[in-house]
Amino acid sequence: METPLTRLVGVRHPIVQTGMGWVAGPRLVSATANAGALGILASATMTVDRLRTAIREVKSRTDAPFGVNLRADASDAGDRVRVMIEEGVRVASFALAPSRELMAGLKDAGVVVIPSIGARRHAEKVAAWGADAVIVQGGEGGGHTGEVATTVLLPQVVDAVDLPVVAAGGFFDGRGLVAALSYGAAGVAMGTRFLLTSDSTVPDAVKARYLAATVRDVTVTTAVDGLPHRMLRTDLVDALERSGRARTLLQAVRRAAGYRKLSGTSWRRMLLDGRALRHGKDLTWSQVLLAANTPMLLKASMVDGRTDLGVMAAGQVAGVIDDLPSCGELVERIMKEAEETRQRLAEL
Repeated sequence: METPLTRLVGVRHPIVQTGMGWVAGPRLVSATANAGALGILASATMTVDRLRTAIREVKSRTDAPFGVNLRADASDAGDRVRVMIEEGVRVASFALAPSRELMAGLKDAGVVVIPSIGARRHAEKVAAWGADAVIVQGGEGGGHTGEVATTVLLPQVVDAVDLPVVAAGGFFDGRGLVAALSYGAAGVAMGTRFLLTSDSTVPDAVKARYLAATVRDVTVTTAVDGLPHRMLRTDLVDALERSGRARTLLQAVRRAAGYRKLSGTSWRRMLLDGRALRHGKDLTWSQVLLAANTPMLLKASMVDGRTDLGVMAAGQVAGVIDDLPSCGELVERIMKEAEETRQRLAEL
C-alpha cells in the first residue's frame, strides 16, 4: 500500500512504531523495519554513546529504513543529532516540537523530520519551519496526552497543513488504518500495539498485566508529574493520588536518587529539567522531581518488571488487545485486514 508516508521514508507499509522509552530498543525497531513498517528507536533513555551503539545494532539487524526519536529540550540534543547524521539514520521524530536550528541541521543532512504534535497550531508551526510530515496524537494515545480525540484532531490537522499526516491514538488493526486514510492521513502510528508483541523486550509479567486490562483500567492522571498522563491504573497511581505532599515528596526524592545513580544525571540537571516542565504550570516540587525522573518510573516497569514501583504508559487500545504476535505477523495481519475492509466498503 503506497501512500505519501511510504514514499517519504521508503517503507512498504504506512505503519509507524513509535519511540517508546525503554521499549523501542534495537530488537523491536529492527523487527518492525524487517516487517516493512517504520520503526522508531527511543533515545531519551540512552546516553549519547549508547545511542550510537543502538543505531549500529539496528543496522546490523536490518537494511530497511528506521528512525530515532529525540527530546528537543534535552541539553545534549545537538550531540544526538550529530550521531544520527554520522550513522546515516533516515528519519528523526520528536516528542516535542524541535527548534528551527535542530530541524535545519537534520534537513541539511538529508534526514526526514517528523515531529509529533497534539494540536492544530503546533502542526502549523512545525510545517512553517520545514517539517517533512507530522504525527498527530489524539487523546486516546498513551503517555503524555491531550484532551482532543483523534477523530476530531486528525481532520483538523489534515485540513491545516500540506504535509503527510500520520494518525496516532486509538489504532491497533487494519480497520483503523483504513479509517485514518479516509480522513486524509498517510498512515498510522502505534505504540501500545507494538509494545504488546513477542519482539518487545518488556517483561512477560508486564505484558500479561496489559493484556488483562480492560478499557476502564486505562486512566489519565496528573498525579505523576502534574501533566495529563495516560497509563494503566496501578497501586502506584492510586498511592500517588492519595498521598499528601510530604509523603509524595519523599517518594519523589527516593526515585530521583535512583534515576541519578542510573543515568549519571546531576541533581542540578534534574531540577533544571523539572523546572523546565514546571514553566507555566502549577506543579509542586514533588511533581517537579517526578517529572525529571519519569524515565526511572518507566524503567521500573518496562525493564525491571516492577509494576508496583513503576508507571505503565498505555493507550486506550490496551483494553482491546488480547494477543502477542510478532511484528511481522502484526503488520501482515493489519495490511490484510485493511485490504479486506477496503474491498467490503467498495461492495456497499
